[in-house]
Amino acid sequence: MAAKLFNPASEEPFVLSRSRVDNFLECSRCFYLTNRVGIARPPSFPFNLNNAVDELLKNEFDLYREKQEPHPIMLENNVKALPYQHPDIEEWRESLRHGVKRLHPETNLILRGGLDDLWINTETQQLIVVDYKATSKKGEVSIDADWQVGYKRQIEFYQWLL
Repeated sequence: MAAKLFNPASEEPFVLSRSRVDNFLECSRCFYLTNRVGIARPPSFPFNLNNAVDELLKNEFDLYREKQEPHPIMLENNVKALPYQHPDIEEWRESLRHGVKRLHPETNLILRGGLDDLWINTETQQLIVVDYKATSKKGEVSIDADWQVGYKRQIEFYQWLL
């Protein structure tokens, strides 16, 4: 099924996912061709292993969410947090059907994205947006490489939605 095309005259809000916003930032022409003309970009390579790791981590943290206990990795890294309990957490994770949504009335756009997880800082009560990433990199992992700016933008996008 083809994605709905953007019609600026429409009174119905147009839905933009976090990945579509990223596509605009990467190539505004490609974004236009996809969302106004209907010429889709070629699909990306499926990351089956990454998706499996992502699902396993969500399931594991859900066990600790249920018990309202910190996950051992939080304790090992002195992160004062718990997996956040919210009745909509499962819906917020469904990026293709639901996700976290926010209407931007000035543009008549609904921006949305699917969270991996949400934690709550036990000292400040601030929410922590978590996105699980799988890597084969040996040694310390950082997010300082130029190509990783999308990771930062992804977290900031989800923070704004919440």
